[in-house]
Amino acid sequence: MRGFLASSLASSIGVTCAAALVLPLAPPASAASPSAANSGARPAPTAVRQAVQPPAALPGSTQSLPLVPLTSDRVVGPAVPEQGLSRDHVRPFSLVGVVWNDPDAVLHGRVQVRTRASGTGAWSGWQDLQTHNDDGADPDAAERTSGHVRGSTAPLWVGDSDGVDVRVRAEGERRTDDTARGTRTATAFAPLPAGLRLELVDPGPQTASRAVPPPARTDSEADTSGTADAPGDRGLGAESAESLTASAANAELAPLGATEIPELGRTATESEQRTLRGAELTEVQRTNPFIGPRPRIITRRGWGADESLRDRGFVYTKKVKAAFVHHTASGNGYRCSQAASVIRGIYRYHVRSMGWRDIGYNFLVDKCGNIYEGRAGGVAKPVLGAHTLGFNTNSMGIAVLGSFGSAKPPAAALKAIARLTAWKLGLYGANPRGKTYLKSGGGNLYRKGKSVRLNVISGHRDGFATDCPGRQLYRKLGTARTTAARYQGR
Repeated sequence: MRGFLASSLASSIGVTCAAALVLPLAPPASAASPSAANSGARPAPTAVRQAVQPPAALPGSTQSLPLVPLTSDRVVGPAVPEQGLSRDHVRPFSLVGVVWNDPDAVLHGRVQVRTRASGTGAWSGWQDLQTHNDDGADPDAAERTSGHVRGSTAPLWVGDSDGVDVRVRAEGERRTDDTARGTRTATAFAPLPAGLRLELVDPGPQTASRAVPPPARTDSEADTSGTADAPGDRGLGAESAESLTASAANAELAPLGATEIPELGRTATESEQRTLRGAELTEVQRTNPFIGPRPRIITRRGWGADESLRDRGFVYTKKVKAAFVHHTASGNGYRCSQAASVIRGIYRYHVRSMGWRDIGYNFLVDKCGNIYEGRAGGVAKPVLGAHTLGFNTNSMGIAVLGSFGSAKPPAAALKAIARLTAWKLGLYGANPRGKTYLKSGGGNLYRKGKSVRLNVISGHRDGFATDCPGRQLYRKLGTARTTAARYQGR
């Protein structure tokens, strides 16, 4: 049957590589290599017929431009390390960020950009990029030690733009020294990280989808000189096989090729839990499942993921004991109709600019409360993410699109967090109002190997010294815990 299914897919899309596609049956019991994608459920024949019509190509582009030292008219005092660049005309982009060579190097300084809107030619004011992008794979993970990972700022969504200015200025530290002539105060500047580059990301056009409306712009431009990504013509076959593999990871929940996984009522969710988890359920879970109704989730196909960008295969952990809540720090200046484009931009930035295997978060939530599948591998499965450095094992990461240091998170987004955690944590028997222990993989708060007691729903800052998920979102996590527990029937 499996060979017949693969060959049918190959003949339907006109490629031979589809014969290597094997559909996932169930998540492995322990962490797996990329080949872990080769286990899963057999879809119904109708699902296969839906899946063999692949979406249009989603090339997008990433312009990677090296920064240069900026001249200064300063004639007295210490020289301030400063780099930047100004371009009046570049290919269209919608998301910006700055990267550098060493992922362990810290940028002690300020990064600002201003952009020119396509069409109107109006320039924005200067905007700050969050200089410390604190999401990341665990120190010993293959993804982190691949040699391709770079240091980076958080990305910033700026909308359709065709011009850019950027400036990176080092911060000074005042020091007081005692000398033979008395006390002397001086300002010392740390050098900026080597290899600073400006990344201009065009997320590419959105495919037709019931889940989210397409963005206004439909151009698909190749990368300019100095780019980090040159997709070229990958061919329909290779993209189709990768897209089908990602979709097949959710075959137990929705047909192949589905743009969304529909919500379920409580009874149907409890029945699905018994099907998905089977013998792994505890006696308590069999008696009282304590699981929230499954929410509607927009799939990777629904938000238009170009599956040829990411590494092949999926990597899993054993279970999901905790959820870490993040904000993307990409700004709040997007419309909900643009959310899919924002996610595609972040996905491309994580993979092409930062060197990760896939988007770092397991799920994303927009300001209207829509929930999106993040890292590929199956929304019901314990997919290893790259969201909370040191605590990615046996956890999941949920990122709300936006910045919530001073802005309050929308009620719809908080409700979506509660609904998602009530369902996903419920699959693994976790109480949203409870505590759990996770072993640190190493970070700036806890040494490697330390067993740390955490809230089952935690903020990023609970596992790593960071401002994420922003003060305003973090203070609402207690409400999210209570609401999620109520959805579970606790």
